[in-house]
Parts: sequence; structure tokens; C-alpha cells
Amino acid sequence: MSEPSATTPPATLAAALLLARPSGVDRLDAQILLSTLLQRPRAWLLSHDQDALPIEVAERFTALLQRRAQGEPLAYLLGDKEFHGLSLRVTPDVLIPRPDTETLVDWALERIPTTATTPPFEVLDLGTGSGAIALALQHRRPHAHVTAVDASAAALAVAHGNAERLGLPVQTLLGSWFTPVHGQRFDLIVSNPPYIAQGDPHLPALAFEPEQALTSGPDGLDDIRLITAQAARHLQAGGWLLLEHGWDQAEAVAQLLAAQGFTHIGTRQDLGGQARCTGGKTRPLTQR
Repeated sequence: MSEPSATTPPATLAAALLLARPSGVDRLDAQILLSTLLQRPRAWLLSHDQDALPIEVAERFTALLQRRAQGEPLAYLLGDKEFHGLSLRVTPDVLIPRPDTETLVDWALERIPTTATTPPFEVLDLGTGSGAIALALQHRRPHAHVTAVDASAAALAVAHGNAERLGLPVQTLLGSWFTPVHGQRFDLIVSNPPYIAQGDPHLPALAFEPEQALTSGPDGLDDIRLITAQAARHLQAGGWLLLEHGWDQAEAVAQLLAAQGFTHIGTRQDLGGQARCTGGKTRPLTQR
């Protein structure tokens, strides 16, 4: 079968998928896009590849394929992303949740009681974006009280929408880092803050994602410095601060935590075996 022209809407499912190769799009991505538009399982495409493709679907598929060929992430094209068992809506206003961030969630879950406490166990997620971390924690620990903060109103709207759609009672607050929770204390603070250095050679590959959620100063640590410097005054005695960071930043983050008096400092590896999260515990009041 000859490859169809990208300017002519494909007439069948097979013709649509043939557009992937000349467009430079992975065939799996093309299958996911087409199955989503048709609201059919991807496996269904294989046994119906000669079925006629409605013209409106063909046109939408061709447009999405062109956007994917230009590097736009699949999650933005589909409008959702799976994270820690939850289906989250995502837009270009938020970072796309990564599997490596589940390392942070898993560590946090170890710190949150599995049963209700009085008063409720208080969790703060700084820079929540889509709400991925906060919502995963609330889903797995329904008795905890989870607060999510973001400085971007557009990002916070995505997080709030995800919380409402999933029926999870995460409190969402607008503001920069600790500003919206002034005077409050938490048992656990988690954050996946910006940690890429300005001018990093990998940034062009992330061009479709919000830069303010990616970069943080010349070495990528400006926001982590701020969080570690202010976290203790927002933590209960013996509370934990857990941070995601770049693969080569664990030692620097551990030093920042130690300089602020945190103890029990440790690091967790991501799915690829890279040091991805570092955290520590505040001293009991008797040791402060």
C-alpha cells in the first residue's frame, strides 16, 4: 500500500497509521492518538484497520499527528496522564507528571499514618502543578489533610479541577511557596520544585512545558534553597521535608538540609537507579 499524503485526510484506519512514518512520529504514539479519537482500545485497531475513517476524525487525527511531529508531548495532545493509579488532566500550564516522581509519593506514603489521627496528619505539597503528588497522597491516605500550593493561577485551576473530578478533598491555595500558609505548621512537606539550571542543554526538549516550573537559577537550586531555608518554621517538631531534584543534585540538597538543622537525611533512587529524592526530619523541640 502506498503511503497517503499528509495533506489528504486518510480514508481508512490503516491509511491513517501509515502517515506516522513520513511524519517522523512513533507508530505507537499514532495508535494511541487514533484509538483515543475513536474511543476504542488500541488492540481494536489491528482487526479493523480497513474500516472507513470518518472525515472529521481523519482531520483531527492529521492535525494531532502534525503537532506530535513538531515535538508536542503526547500528554498535552490527549489532555491526560496516568500517575500513581490516577488519571489526571494536564494542560501546557503544568508539567507532565513523570513516573520518577512516584518515588517521592512512595516515600511520603511511608511517613503518613495509614489510619486517622487526632488532629489530622497535615501534608503540604509545594508547587503542586497538576496536583499529581497531593492527589496521589490524598487518594492513598484519605484520613490525612492535604494542602496544595502553586504560584500559577492557571496551574492551580488544573489541580483544583483534578481534585473535583476525582472527588479528593485536597485544599488548593494560590501563592508562592510558603506565602499562602503563613503561620501554619505541617507534619510533612513534599515538593517537586523547579531544579533545572538555566541554560541547561536539555531544556529545548522540554520547550512545550512551562519554563517557570522547570528552571531555578544558574545551578537549578534556587527554589530548593528557599524551601529548605523556610521549611522548619512550617513543620511540626519531628516533621519531614521530602524533595525531588535532579539526578546529580542529591549531595547538594543533603548539604542544604543539614545546614538548616535537619536530621535523618536520606536519598531515594528513581526507577532508573538515579538519586531522585532527598529528605530530612526536623529535630524534636528539646533538641532545638
